[in-house]
Amino acid sequence: MKTTRILERVKTASIRVGYGRGLRRIRYLVLGREINNGLLFKLVLYAVFISASYIYLNPIFRMMVKMVMNSKDLLDPMVTWIPSSIFWGHIDTAWQLLKYEQSTLISLGVSVAVAVFHCLSCGLAGYALARLDVPFKKLITVLLIIAFVIPPQVIILPTIIAYNELNMINHPISLVLPSLFGFGTKGALFVIIFRQFFMTQPKELEEAAKIDGANAFRFYVKVMFPLAKPAILVVFLFSFVWTWNDTYLPRMFLTAAENVPLAVEMTKLGGSVTEFITKYNLPLYMADPIRMAASFLTILPPLLIYLFAQRYFTESVERTGLVE
Repeated sequence: MKTTRILERVKTASIRVGYGRGLRRIRYLVLGREINNGLLFKLVLYAVFISASYIYLNPIFRMMVKMVMNSKDLLDPMVTWIPSSIFWGHIDTAWQLLKYEQSTLISLGVSVAVAVFHCLSCGLAGYALARLDVPFKKLITVLLIIAFVIPPQVIILPTIIAYNELNMINHPISLVLPSLFGFGTKGALFVIIFRQFFMTQPKELEEAAKIDGANAFRFYVKVMFPLAKPAILVVFLFSFVWTWNDTYLPRMFLTAAENVPLAVEMTKLGGSVTEFITKYNLPLYMADPIRMAASFLTILPPLLIYLFAQRYFTESVERTGLVE
C-alpha cells in the first residue's frame, strides 16, 4: 500500500510539473521572456504599423484608382476600388496641363543642383564647427539654431530686392544660389546634421592625418567627407524633396517666368482644369480625376526615389545620430 501511495504521489507531482512547464511555455510564447519578444507585443506593434500605413497609403490608392476610371465608373456608386476598365485619358490630360516633361526637367535640375550644393557647403561648415577651433563657435551654433526657426517670409523681401539688383529674378538660378552658401532654414538644418555626424568620428583619424602632414582641408576632402556618406544621403534626400515640393520661393522669384517647376504648375492646375472643362463642355465631375492624376504625376519622382533608397536612407538616419 505504501509503495502504491508513493507512486501515486510521484505521478501526481510529475503531472503538476508538466502542467507548470506547459503554462510557462504558453506564457513565454504570449508574453515572451522579455516584453519585446512576446507574441502579444508583436501583434500590437504590427497593428500600429498596419494602421499607420493605411492612413498614409489609403489616399494614394484611392487617387490611383480614381484617376483611371472612365465616366461610367465615376457615376457608378458600386465602383469603389476596381474599375471596369482602365482609362488613361485623365493622365494624358493632366500631363498636358502640367507641361509635364518641361516642368519635370526644371524641377529635377533645380532640386538636384540644390541638393548637391547643400551637401558641399553645409558639409564643410558642419566639419568646421565640429572639428576645428573656429572663433565664436558657440555663438555661431546659436545663430544656426536661430536661423533654423526664422521663417523664410521674414527675409523674402530683401532677398527679392537683392536678386532684382543682380538681374536674377525670373531665372531658376535664384532658387539654386542660396544653397551654394548654405543659406536659410534648410542650410541651418543641414549644417547641424553634418556637425552632429562629424562629432561622432574618432579623433585618432585627425591625429594620424596631422602626423602625415595633412592640413584641415585636405583631411576633410580625403578622409572625413568620404566617411560622411550617411549624412550626405540624408541631406541630399531631404534637400531634394524639400526643393521639389517648394512652391513659396518659386512663386516669389519666378513671378513672370514662362518655365516654372512642377510644383508651381500644380498650384495653377485649378484654373487650368476649369478652362479645359469649359472649353470641351465636359461634366464637372471630370475635374476630380484630372486633379488626382496631376497629383500622382507630381509625387511620382520622389516616390520612386524613396522606394529605391529607403533602406539606405533608414540606415543613414540611424548613423548620423538624428535618432539619439
